[in-house]
Amino acid sequence: MARYTGPKRRLSRREGVALFAKDAAFIERKGALPPGQHGGKRVRRLSEYGIQLREKQKAKRIFGLLERQFNKYYQIASKRKGNTGVALMELLETRLDNTVYRLGLAASRAGARQMVSHGHIKVDGKKVNIPSYQVKPGITIAILDKMLDNTQVKISLEAESALPEWLERKATVGKVLRFPKREEMEQGISELLIVEYYSR
Repeated sequence: MARYTGPKRRLSRREGVALFAKDAAFIERKGALPPGQHGGKRVRRLSEYGIQLREKQKAKRIFGLLERQFNKYYQIASKRKGNTGVALMELLETRLDNTVYRLGLAASRAGARQMVSHGHIKVDGKKVNIPSYQVKPGITIAILDKMLDNTQVKISLEAESALPEWLERKATVGKVLRFPKREEMEQGISELLIVEYYSR
Protein backbone atom coordinates (compact mmCIF):
# COMPACT_ATOMS: atom_id res chain seq x y z
CA MET A 1 0.00 0.00 0.00
CA ALA A 2 1.26 3.48 -0.86
CA ARG A 3 2.11 6.01 1.82
CA TYR A 4 2.78 9.74 2.12
CA THR A 5 6.47 10.56 1.64
CA GLY A 6 6.38 14.37 1.59
CA PRO A 7 7.34 16.85 4.35
CA LYS A 8 5.87 15.82 7.71
CA ARG A 9 5.97 19.22 9.45
CA ARG A 10 3.75 20.66 6.74
CA LEU A 11 1.05 18.21 7.83
CA SER A 12 1.39 19.19 11.49
CA ARG A 13 1.14 22.88 10.58
CA ARG A 14 -1.94 22.26 8.46
CA GLU A 15 -3.76 20.48 11.30
CA GLY A 16 -2.51 22.89 13.96
CA VAL A 17 -1.20 20.12 16.25
CA ALA A 18 2.01 18.09 16.46
CA LEU A 19 1.06 14.92 14.59
CA PHE A 20 4.61 13.61 14.94
CA ALA A 21 6.89 13.74 17.99
CA LYS A 22 9.62 15.74 16.20
CA ASP A 23 7.17 18.56 15.46
CA ALA A 24 6.10 19.14 19.07
CA ALA A 25 8.87 21.65 19.87
CA PHE A 26 8.23 23.61 16.65
CA ILE A 27 4.46 23.86 17.19
CA GLU A 28 5.02 24.90 20.82
CA ARG A 29 7.54 27.57 19.82
CA LYS A 30 5.94 28.96 16.64
CA GLY A 31 2.29 28.17 17.29
CA ALA A 32 -0.13 26.52 14.88
CA LEU A 33 0.84 28.47 11.74
CA PRO A 34 -0.61 27.13 8.47
CA PRO A 35 2.00 25.76 6.00
CA GLY A 36 3.79 28.07 3.60
CA GLN A 37 6.02 31.12 3.96
CA HIS A 38 3.04 33.44 4.52
CA GLY A 39 0.97 30.96 6.50
CA GLY A 40 0.24 33.27 9.42
CA LYS A 41 -1.05 36.26 7.43
CA ARG A 42 -4.58 35.07 6.75
CA VAL A 43 -6.75 33.10 9.15
CA ARG A 44 -9.81 31.45 7.64
CA ARG A 45 -12.90 30.64 9.65
CA LEU A 46 -13.81 27.00 9.11
CA SER A 47 -17.31 25.91 8.20
CA GLU A 48 -18.91 22.87 9.86
CA TYR A 49 -17.82 20.79 6.88
CA GLY A 50 -14.30 22.20 7.15
CA ILE A 51 -14.05 21.19 10.82
CA GLN A 52 -15.17 17.65 9.97
CA LEU A 53 -12.73 17.44 7.06
CA ARG A 54 -9.79 18.61 9.17
CA GLU A 55 -10.58 15.97 11.83
CA LYS A 56 -10.70 13.23 9.20
CA GLN A 57 -7.41 14.44 7.68
CA LYS A 58 -5.79 14.58 11.12
CA ALA A 59 -6.77 10.98 11.93
CA LYS A 60 -5.63 9.79 8.53
CA ARG A 61 -2.23 11.45 8.95
CA ILE A 62 -1.67 10.32 12.53
CA PHE A 63 -2.03 6.67 11.44
CA GLY A 64 -0.11 7.21 8.17
CA LEU A 65 -2.90 6.26 5.77
CA LEU A 66 -3.95 7.55 2.38
CA GLU A 67 -7.54 8.47 1.48
CA ARG A 68 -8.60 5.21 -0.16
CA GLN A 69 -7.41 3.03 2.73
CA PHE A 70 -8.94 5.29 5.38
CA ASN A 71 -12.25 5.29 3.52
CA LYS A 72 -12.14 1.47 3.38
CA TYR A 73 -11.73 1.32 7.17
CA TYR A 74 -14.77 3.57 7.57
CA GLN A 75 -16.86 1.36 5.28
CA ILE A 76 -15.91 -1.73 7.34
CA ALA A 77 -16.67 0.09 10.62
CA SER A 78 -20.07 1.30 9.37
CA LYS A 79 -21.18 -2.31 8.79
CA ARG A 80 -20.36 -3.38 12.35
CA LYS A 81 -22.90 -3.37 15.16
CA GLY A 82 -22.60 -0.61 17.73
CA ASN A 83 -20.84 2.76 17.58
CA THR A 84 -19.32 3.33 14.11
CA GLY A 85 -16.75 5.85 15.38
CA VAL A 86 -15.42 3.53 18.09
CA ALA A 87 -15.35 0.63 15.59
CA LEU A 88 -13.28 2.80 13.23
CA MET A 89 -10.83 3.72 15.99
CA GLU A 90 -10.53 0.05 16.99
CA LEU A 91 -9.65 -0.93 13.41
CA LEU A 92 -6.97 1.77 13.30
CA GLU A 93 -5.54 0.92 16.73
CA THR A 94 -5.32 -2.82 16.02
CA ARG A 95 -3.25 -2.43 12.85
CA LEU A 96 0.03 -4.29 13.28
CA ASP A 97 2.21 -1.21 12.76
CA ASN A 98 0.27 0.77 15.39
CA THR A 99 0.40 -2.16 17.83
CA VAL A 100 4.19 -2.42 17.41
CA TYR A 101 4.37 1.31 18.21
CA ARG A 102 2.06 0.97 21.22
CA LEU A 103 4.19 -1.90 22.57
CA GLY A 104 7.19 0.45 22.57
CA LEU A 105 9.12 -1.65 20.05
CA ALA A 106 9.48 1.43 17.79
CA ALA A 107 9.78 5.15 18.56
CA SER A 108 7.06 6.23 16.11
CA ARG A 109 4.30 4.83 13.94
CA ALA A 110 6.40 5.51 10.85
CA GLY A 111 9.30 3.58 12.41
CA ALA A 112 6.97 0.72 13.34
CA ARG A 113 5.59 0.62 9.80
CA GLN A 114 9.12 0.39 8.41
CA MET A 115 10.02 -2.45 10.79
CA VAL A 116 6.95 -4.41 9.73
CA SER A 117 7.28 -3.79 6.00
CA HIS A 118 10.97 -4.76 6.10
CA GLY A 119 10.06 -8.09 7.67
CA HIS A 120 11.54 -7.54 11.14
CA ILE A 121 8.38 -8.49 13.08
CA LYS A 122 6.98 -11.94 13.93
CA VAL A 123 3.33 -12.61 14.73
CA ASP A 124 2.81 -15.91 16.58
CA GLY A 125 6.28 -16.99 15.43
CA LYS A 126 5.71 -16.23 11.73
CA LYS A 127 7.19 -13.26 9.88
CA VAL A 128 4.56 -10.72 8.81
CA ASN A 129 5.41 -7.78 6.57
CA ILE A 130 1.95 -6.23 6.14
CA PRO A 131 1.54 -3.03 8.24
CA SER A 132 -2.27 -3.17 7.95
CA TYR A 133 -2.46 -6.71 9.38
CA GLN A 134 -5.22 -6.74 12.02
CA VAL A 135 -4.11 -8.11 15.39
CA LYS A 136 -6.48 -10.08 17.63
CA PRO A 137 -6.53 -10.99 21.33
CA GLY A 138 -4.13 -13.79 22.23
CA ILE A 139 -1.52 -13.24 19.53
CA THR A 140 2.14 -12.53 20.31
CA ILE A 141 4.29 -9.96 18.54
CA ALA A 142 8.09 -10.07 18.63
CA ILE A 143 11.13 -8.53 16.98
CA LEU A 144 13.38 -10.84 14.97
CA ASP A 145 16.58 -11.74 16.86
CA LYS A 146 18.77 -10.17 14.16
CA MET A 147 17.27 -6.74 14.99
CA LEU A 148 18.14 -6.79 18.68
CA ASP A 149 21.50 -5.09 18.03
CA ASN A 150 19.88 -2.30 16.01
CA THR A 151 20.51 1.12 17.59
CA GLN A 152 16.96 2.42 17.05
CA VAL A 153 15.44 -0.76 18.50
CA LYS A 154 17.70 -0.49 21.58
CA ILE A 155 16.68 3.15 22.11
CA SER A 156 12.98 2.25 21.81
CA LEU A 157 13.26 -0.65 24.24
CA GLU A 158 15.18 1.43 26.80
CA ALA A 159 12.72 4.33 26.67
CA GLU A 160 10.18 4.23 29.49
CA SER A 161 6.68 4.54 28.09
CA ALA A 162 3.33 3.65 29.63
CA LEU A 163 1.96 0.49 28.07
CA PRO A 164 -1.82 0.42 27.37
CA GLU A 165 -3.71 -2.10 29.48
CA TRP A 166 -4.85 -4.06 26.43
CA LEU A 167 -1.22 -5.03 25.77
CA GLU A 168 1.59 -6.60 27.77
CA ARG A 169 5.30 -6.86 26.99
CA LYS A 170 8.21 -8.85 28.35
CA ALA A 171 11.55 -7.78 26.87
CA THR A 172 11.06 -7.91 23.08
CA VAL A 173 7.86 -9.97 23.05
CA GLY A 174 4.44 -8.40 23.32
CA LYS A 175 0.99 -9.92 23.63
CA VAL A 176 -2.47 -8.61 22.76
CA LEU A 177 -4.66 -9.30 25.80
CA ARG A 178 -7.93 -7.92 24.43
CA PHE A 179 -9.35 -5.30 22.09
CA PRO A 180 -8.74 -1.73 23.32
CA LYS A 181 -11.42 0.41 24.97
CA ARG A 182 -12.03 3.92 23.58
CA GLU A 183 -10.19 5.59 26.49
CA GLU A 184 -7.10 3.48 25.66
CA MET A 185 -7.02 4.59 22.02
CA GLU A 186 -5.66 7.77 20.40
CA GLN A 187 -7.14 10.68 22.39
CA GLY A 188 -6.41 13.50 19.96
CA ILE A 189 -9.15 12.43 17.54
CA SER A 190 -12.90 13.12 17.63
CA GLU A 191 -14.39 10.11 15.85
CA LEU A 192 -17.85 11.73 15.96
CA LEU A 193 -16.72 14.46 13.55
CA ILE A 194 -15.33 11.79 11.19
CA VAL A 195 -18.63 9.89 11.21
CA GLU A 196 -20.46 13.16 10.51
CA TYR A 197 -18.10 13.87 7.60
CA TYR A 198 -18.82 10.52 5.94
CA SER A 199 -22.55 10.70 6.75
CA ARG A 200 -23.19 14.04 5.04
